[in-house]
Amino acid sequence: MRQRVHSSENLIYPPGAQVVARQPVLGSQGRTAHPAGAVGVVVKSPVDRQHAYRVRFTDGLEASLPHQGLTLLAEYQQGSINDASQTLSQHGLFDRVIFRCVIGSRAYGLEHEESDTDRRGIYLPPADLHWSLYGVPEQLENETTQEAYWELQKFLVLALKANPNVLECLYSPIVELATPLAQELLDMRSLFLSRIVFQTYNGYVMSQFKKIQADFRNQGQVKWKHVMHLIRLLLSGIGVLRDGFVPVHVGEHRDDLLAIRSGAMPWEEVESRRLALHRELEQAFADTTLPERPDYEKANALLIRARRAAVDC
Repeated sequence: MRQRVHSSENLIYPPGAQVVARQPVLGSQGRTAHPAGAVGVVVKSPVDRQHAYRVRFTDGLEASLPHQGLTLLAEYQQGSINDASQTLSQHGLFDRVIFRCVIGSRAYGLEHEESDTDRRGIYLPPADLHWSLYGVPEQLENETTQEAYWELQKFLVLALKANPNVLECLYSPIVELATPLAQELLDMRSLFLSRIVFQTYNGYVMSQFKKIQADFRNQGQVKWKHVMHLIRLLLSGIGVLRDGFVPVHVGEHRDDLLAIRSGAMPWEEVESRRLALHRELEQAFADTTLPERPDYEKANALLIRARRAAVDC
């Protein structure tokens, strides 16, 4: 998971940035003062890419160069290593998906006619690419199809931290693809459940409601769908701590949650329910039989087996 130099179509290089000239730099009488590839420093930036930069070179010469005539030094040094899209296209990482499930409203039992189908899962990159200079992305995304897949190690780390989105993947009632390795992971999913769920779920809901309360005071309105999912998260956390299982489908709470999403439940009642659920979550934490920490060793052993398997495929 390497740090990369990022660019965008609107980026303007700031004064002080080290750049590489893509074209010969002309001096007096139109003669070449520096060859293409010379390093300089931006001393004045344009307001947009249609105007030129003022760049100073090692001998003090200053020249006006267009944006397309320059490259950031760090980007130039990194070369094709920085081209993540090229890596994806050449190695077909979406074909390396080992687990795919449906999450979101359709898994929760809260869908309506216009609901999207959100898919999440895991991919296992080939060992050669993982070990290469290019590395592999922590997550693959396809916004058009509402799909996202975590690299296996990233998925496991998030699960060990009790990330709600990842834990819900492990307990989704709608699994569309699971290779033998992924099924092995599903069979041992309970090892990721620990008392850390309390801190993760409780802390996130508290921080988000603080922002929502500020919006309500300042604007007199809230995003009810977000409020609904925070209440759902508290209910889920209580279920995990009490039963040692992530209750993805909302079951008997469906009508109340839909009332919140539609704005039919008064804000004061939502707040009262939230506070009651926080107290219930604390009691579930006090009574839970879950371990203090997840089983890091078993998760690590699975990752090592997967890495070894990726050598041969």
